[in-house]
Amino acid sequence: MARPMSAPLDFRPREVRYTLISVDDHLVEPPHMFEGRLPARLQPDAPRVVSTADGHEAWTFDGALHSQVGLNAVAGREKKDWSLEPASFAEMRPGCYDIKARIADMDIGGIWASVNFPSAITGFCGSVFSRASDPELGLAVTRAWNDWFFDEWYSAYPERIVPSGICWLADPAVGAAEIRRNAARGFTAVTLPERPQHIGYPSLFSGYWDPIVEACAETDTVINLHVGSSGAASMPDDAPMLTLGATLFGQLSLSSCAEWLWSGYPTRFPTLKIAMSEGGIGWVAMLMDRLDNIVHRSGYGADWADPELLPSESLARNFWFCTIDDPSTLSTRYRIGVENICLESDYPHGDSTWPDTQAVIAQYYGNLPVEEIRMMTHLNAAALYRHPLPPVCVP
Repeated sequence: MARPMSAPLDFRPREVRYTLISVDDHLVEPPHMFEGRLPARLQPDAPRVVSTADGHEAWTFDGALHSQVGLNAVAGREKKDWSLEPASFAEMRPGCYDIKARIADMDIGGIWASVNFPSAITGFCGSVFSRASDPELGLAVTRAWNDWFFDEWYSAYPERIVPSGICWLADPAVGAAEIRRNAARGFTAVTLPERPQHIGYPSLFSGYWDPIVEACAETDTVINLHVGSSGAASMPDDAPMLTLGATLFGQLSLSSCAEWLWSGYPTRFPTLKIAMSEGGIGWVAMLMDRLDNIVHRSGYGADWADPELLPSESLARNFWFCTIDDPSTLSTRYRIGVENICLESDYPHGDSTWPDTQAVIAQYYGNLPVEEIRMMTHLNAAALYRHPLPPVCVP
């Protein structure tokens, strides 16, 4: 049963002062997502939404329940109504799971285009399906998720949604084939685990991921690394998980970025594109300084593979960074590279600036040089994801 909610907030369309491609938003998988998308013999075991004994709705798959955590879908609700209890679809704004309603909400918030990550039943990187006890079923569900995204979420509004898929993680050769299958029909991105060893897979240094990374480089598919895709930061068992975990998002992104950098993949594949999602930018300049110190002063970076390119230069060449605002560290943008910074709205999560994303941009970025605003709000993301812009961009 849905809990009573306060009166809705003001959802009149905001003035569009900036063309925005948000590089980090989320969708909530709708109950019909997998219907008719698996082979007939596997269809009965596809993920489905059920009502629990306590009146909540949850996904069931492979013998486990996966709740839709309330703070993952709070767009359109006052903060006093936010909850960590599992939410029902009736409690969510339809823009969370319905593409027509999502486009309407993007218009309200002044968001031209959006990169969308999965939610609870999938895991930010498809890890739930890849860990299925029946690999054949898990792979079929992975492909079904990508097919639904292409058919229903992306194809109806191809100028508004950046086509980003999930990958089969349990067999890199099969995962690489799925990346190529998606790229052939226009996908420009895939979400992978930040630090795979934390969810039971070999690390980036093992060679296990070579086929997947090679496929991404070959097809110009951007690797999206969403913060938390390999679990929360390490913390005491008795710590407040949500509060401390959310505080450490930047630490998670720094650690995963460093691992991907030193894995050797950016030097082996010079055109590889890696986007750090929802980690902010406050840590990036510090990481660049540390990398230069390692190479120039301490000598700890002697095993860097490319003698013609510094690690910090590889960071600027191969990585992009995502921010909601970061007002205190925006001054480091020249060290990071303005061309490497993109913006997000994080709809429909608790961090989201929606529906007032345009006002937040004006508050924190409005006094910057116009060309820098243009780069960070839409030009960088359009180039990174090879995504079309509207006929007229502002400013």
